[in-house]
Amino acid sequence: MSDPLPVILASGSATRAQLLRRVGLEVTTRNAAVDEESIKASFAAEGASVIDCATVLAEMKATRISARYPGCLVIGADQILDLAGRWFDKPETLDDARRQLQSLRGKTHELVSASVVAVNGSRIWADHDIACLTMRDFSDAFLDRYLEQAGADILGSVGAYHYEGLGAQLFDRVTGDYYTILGLPVLRLLEFLRGHGVVGR
Repeated sequence: MSDPLPVILASGSATRAQLLRRVGLEVTTRNAAVDEESIKASFAAEGASVIDCATVLAEMKATRISARYPGCLVIGADQILDLAGRWFDKPETLDDARRQLQSLRGKTHELVSASVVAVNGSRIWADHDIACLTMRDFSDAFLDRYLEQAGADILGSVGAYHYEGLGAQLFDRVTGDYYTILGLPVLRLLEFLRGHGVVGR
């Protein structure tokens, strides 16, 4: 039986890389230079769905890296936060994070996470999943403490929270897969990779 193809994660996300390694995948990471902001703006202007946008972004990352590394399985992923049709990007500063969390406070938003696998520059698999999260109506004083404790690390999160850590305190109710919330629907990806001998059956 031939050896499984090497796996590359087309992302600079430490969280996604850690997720894959924790479930037993040996992955290397390569950051794909994609102008996410302009692509999102274009999709939003056209009235396209958040699912389509997240999937296209994931595919662009995967195919761009896989064209440079032939013979490898390349995983691309993207996550978009959707609050009643308003899409959020990662905050650039803690003041941006504060404003974002104030906008999300007391409301329900969706996290749409898409993943794509490409080989030799072509997509061979794609999937997405959606989680719904309701933030509690926390006080401004709590928000101040949260931002002070969480620090600049949350700027790498599209929601300005780390659900796996302090961010859990922001929520009243969460519906959906834990891995989807963290940015990569791992269970469905593992099912696909089993078919390619990357993980055991």
